[in-house]
Amino acid sequence: MRFLLYEDAQAASLNPLTLLRPAFELLCGRESLRRRLQRWFPSARFGVQIRPWLQSVFQEEHPEMSVNDLSWLQQEPTLVVNGRWLPGHRILQTDLRSDKAAFVGGELAWIFLEPDESALLDDENFDTALLQLAGLRNAEQTSGVIARYPWDIVSRNAQQLIFDFVDEGISEIPQAPHVVVLGDPCDVYVSPQAILDPYVVLDCRTGPISVDRDVHVQSFTRIEGPAHIGRGSKIFRALIRSGTTIGPWCRAGGEIEESILHGFVNKYHEGFVGHSYLCPWVNLGAMTCTSDLKNDYGSVRVPVAGAMIESELTKVGSFIGDHTRTAMDSMFNTGSAIGIMAMVLPGGRLLPRYVPSFCNINFGELTADRVLEESIRTAKIVMHRRDQVMTPAMEQLLRTVYCQTEGERLAALHRVSEKRRPANDYSASSNVNSANDRVIVYHRDDQLPDLAAQDALQDRGIWPFSE
Repeated sequence: MRFLLYEDAQAASLNPLTLLRPAFELLCGRESLRRRLQRWFPSARFGVQIRPWLQSVFQEEHPEMSVNDLSWLQQEPTLVVNGRWLPGHRILQTDLRSDKAAFVGGELAWIFLEPDESALLDDENFDTALLQLAGLRNAEQTSGVIARYPWDIVSRNAQQLIFDFVDEGISEIPQAPHVVVLGDPCDVYVSPQAILDPYVVLDCRTGPISVDRDVHVQSFTRIEGPAHIGRGSKIFRALIRSGTTIGPWCRAGGEIEESILHGFVNKYHEGFVGHSYLCPWVNLGAMTCTSDLKNDYGSVRVPVAGAMIESELTKVGSFIGDHTRTAMDSMFNTGSAIGIMAMVLPGGRLLPRYVPSFCNINFGELTADRVLEESIRTAKIVMHRRDQVMTPAMEQLLRTVYCQTEGERLAALHRVSEKRRPANDYSASSNVNSANDRVIVYHRDDQLPDLAAQDALQDRGIWPFSE
């Protein structure tokens, strides 16, 4: 049996979560879509069709897989699966029919292709060609959801946790003194290789709880199901609320509600994280909090690539990209999106809801003055502290994404400077020096270049302004 996981054009709407990884690598429930399919079909062979700039890193991490090789598809019949699909039941052998295509609503979830049909696909129009082939099949509705935006993954997580626990069908009661299980013990799995200190409470009355191997849960921690604690994670006197996934090798403390910590996340200290997704190597300073509910209980709008999107949800937290760090007392507004490698220093008030990748918040002000080399050097130090190494391929990916996201930084900084400009004062114009990634500020109008020089600067992407 062969599977091909693919990304379509909508995968970009899952940013910042998918800036450094394919959509099917995002956690929802206990694992990613790729890991779930590999668990269902352990002897199957897998290939992927992903954005070209992700290829080197993914191939390095998964050398056994075919990556962006359409000739691989033409060798044998293959089930082609949308990387944004969050399944509600297993794929069955009876589903593997060449006359069938499965949809969730109007979006393709998977389709079974014969080798001769695969020859009709190409790299540039892969998902469009798949839809054309699907139009020739018997369309059937399948279970689950197709994630369109980051909050779709978080809002699905509780249901996916329940599905994964029942699907795997393994339970084991912790053999530890003074650990209390509230509810049916059959709804708990604690690995024999996990350590639960005395006075830990596992409340499975609202859903199952699973604790993977090499986990250490400290005393006075309460975990409410459905919840999953991934391999090697450490839980420090925490309140883990329903609908939470703690991925592998995280450090978690404080209160966490209906959120996903992807892996290698450091939230050691007190503070609240709710209805949020934190990518690898995010480090939250003490008392960092994410608001997830507006005071008027209204629907939350979320910035996606700088554009505000209506979530139609009343509870939405923050979506924080890889290697972003916050200082103590950082307070994120409801529905915030923070890019990768951002640095957040609080200013005693709610932070901006949108921080592009590689930008800083310096006491409430958006800047982009941190040198990329410094950010990469810091990331290498952080990874080394966890016995991980940033490979040359990963470093190159960060540099590639830095270039790809430059337009977002320029636009955000332009908007910030426009807000600073006094009404009817057209001598101040927003700007960014794209070479040095800094806003150029002239403190007096007589310091501004003449109009011809300003036009020349703007042609180079540099926007001078006075304040």
